[in-house]
Amino acid sequence: MHSAAMAGSWPTPSMRTESELGDLDATRLAEPALIRFTSFDGLSVPAFVYRPTGASPIARLPVIIDIHGGPESQSRPGWNPGAQYFADTLNAVVILPNVRGSDGYGSHYLSLDNAEKREDSVKDIGALLDWIAAQPGLDPDRVSVYGQSYGGYMSLAVMSHYSDRLVGGVARYGISNWISFLQNTEAYRRDNRRAEYGDERDPAMRAVFERISPLNNVARITKPMLVMQGANDPRVPQSESDQVVRELRANGADTSYVLFADEGHGFLKKANNDLRREVETVFLRRLFGSE
Repeated sequence: MHSAAMAGSWPTPSMRTESELGDLDATRLAEPALIRFTSFDGLSVPAFVYRPTGASPIARLPVIIDIHGGPESQSRPGWNPGAQYFADTLNAVVILPNVRGSDGYGSHYLSLDNAEKREDSVKDIGALLDWIAAQPGLDPDRVSVYGQSYGGYMSLAVMSHYSDRLVGGVARYGISNWISFLQNTEAYRRDNRRAEYGDERDPAMRAVFERISPLNNVARITKPMLVMQGANDPRVPQSESDQVVRELRANGADTSYVLFADEGHGFLKKANNDLRREVETVFLRRLFGSE
């Protein structure tokens, strides 16, 4: 080892390295732009917008709203393979909103979706749909919603509120019923989740859950849904996806379901992840009319 490195000194500029892009063409990568839109109650909500490189500034492009999980998480303008892929492959604008409840914006913002305020974050997406409709480069008639885990819940909930303004949605291992989710998620995390979402054992909170759970509102989902799930998921059990798919189909909704027998929470095996991306691509192309 170099003696300077052993001594703990900083490397000189000649010793520093830069990340390699491999076979990626840097000129085709979408540059995320920060925007803010005003929600129903005046709250300013940030979002990152990935617009395909080289797209005409006046072209009305389809939109994918990709909502992060957590919910105490945050989308950032770093390397995002999904956003880059959809922008390049589908020529779609990808918007990653940090709805209320996201971290990184202070404790007050973080608490704005807690317990009985859960659907206020869904209304944030309604405000984002208003913003999209006002943008000359976006096509408000070709907007889809997409999310995984808590983002999967958001996808289902947004579809139940705004199906008339969307062409469809993707929900990967999403929460479909708050009561069954809290009862069936692994015991080691149940109390932690109750602190964020509310306690289903409390009658008042249980009534809220009954009202807002996507499973109880599937009749309002009238556009195609793609649902994906890992059979061994300890956080959002398979039963959450099984039951919402069953009810969607019973109500006549166009519903595709992909169950990975050897995955848990998230799809980590390359073959499964590749298949997952292929299925999403076919589904979204159909929604956008670009098959």
